[in-house]
Amino acid sequence: MNYTTLYVDLDGTFFKTDLLFESIIVLLKANPLNIFSCLFWLLKGKAYLKSQIAKRVTINFINTPVNREFFDFLTEQKKLGRQLILATASNELFAQQVCQQFDMFDRFIASDEQNNLSAKNKLRAIQLETPTFSYAGNSKDDLVLFEHAKEAYLVNASKSVTAKARKFNLNKEFDAQKTQIKSWFKQLRLYQWVKNSLIFVPLMVSGYFTDISLVWQTSLGFLSFGLLASSTYIINDLLDLEADRAHKSKCNRPLAASLISIPAAITAAVSLFSIAFVLAVFLTQAFVIVLLAYLILTLFYSFKLKQFIGIDVISLAALYTVRIIAGAAIIGVEVSFWLLAFSMLIFLSLALVKRCAELKGLELSGKSSTAGRDYTSSDYSILQSFGSSSSFLSVLIFCFYVNNNVISDQYQTPTVLWLILPALTYWLMRMWIKTNRGEMHDDPIVFSLKDKGSLITIGFMGMITLLAQIT
Repeated sequence: MNYTTLYVDLDGTFFKTDLLFESIIVLLKANPLNIFSCLFWLLKGKAYLKSQIAKRVTINFINTPVNREFFDFLTEQKKLGRQLILATASNELFAQQVCQQFDMFDRFIASDEQNNLSAKNKLRAIQLETPTFSYAGNSKDDLVLFEHAKEAYLVNASKSVTAKARKFNLNKEFDAQKTQIKSWFKQLRLYQWVKNSLIFVPLMVSGYFTDISLVWQTSLGFLSFGLLASSTYIINDLLDLEADRAHKSKCNRPLAASLISIPAAITAAVSLFSIAFVLAVFLTQAFVIVLLAYLILTLFYSFKLKQFIGIDVISLAALYTVRIIAGAAIIGVEVSFWLLAFSMLIFLSLALVKRCAELKGLELSGKSSTAGRDYTSSDYSILQSFGSSSSFLSVLIFCFYVNNNVISDQYQTPTVLWLILPALTYWLMRMWIKTNRGEMHDDPIVFSLKDKGSLITIGFMGMITLLAQIT
């Protein structure tokens, strides 16, 4: 059979993602100040911007998500002897690397430093090679090519583009876009908002939980913190795209799997960030400052701190503790030294649980190092030692905390708090035993929400704390 040459678009068609945004993320991860260079390059044109970025970044295309149904179609066409040419608006350096990685393509045409090969520019470039061609694309820029193509293939297109493309003679549609509600729910990690319940700790231990106005203010602070946390989850996942795609479970995250586009994710992050601070303004000035401190620490963690062994888990413990400080800032109370010390130690232990769980997973899968983290499987024993030590130090600090409250009479019946001691010890032992067995989820909070034993123990400790206040 005599096939016409099939020209294949790259961004959004062959790959689910857009290499321009991917490369900008890589560039900013190396140095956030590169954003100013991007703005300068853009003044010289989009083609020049793409060229300068491509010269400075390296993208690993091995795990970059492809549109699977269309990929299988191209594989079949190649076996039938059809000529496949990559026709992309991405820079020629990236196009060359993609062709080297995927040998189904015979050659490529792409943007260079002067020319952005998109829409009509791409059509002219193809028609200079052959007047009769077939084309596969996904965006509104591809409509002009569909109009002139002998065969047209629509891949992973939005509803609006699909409606316009169907006016032409489409031969086939692949990988139709699906609703993203579930993907957004997963991306925003609303289940992780349980961490923000730490904001209620100062309200609980201070005995002000019967004050409706303070409960309302703390609830508003919880919402503000949750929105900001979801915003930072998006930023963190954007910076971790390559590492997540190489991970056995994180590769299913919406951004890593390109179920959500990078532009949409950035828009959501900015919107959530803005709403969070608007809500914070209605609370205390101290809370706004703490919220800002949390944001700064999170950004430092996402860009740099998580790359350094030890510093990453200390930062995570601090981020948990900041939530308690935020709760105190809302109701205007001072946080006990013992409570802060207990928080840092127990959350340091849980952060180390997370790292040890990842290393145990590496060990079980036969790998030796983590992508994007300065850890190897040989670090497991020392991290386990630090983690278990932090656990029992937190138990000791809790004893001092209870004893201090027996003396100060902050609780109605502070001696009841001693009942928490065996439950707390049991829960921490359970977490570490599960980790050592390789039964721990990458995130101990997620594990605790699914683990019946953990839920019962944590519920019991919360009930005892409440009883100590009201009896």
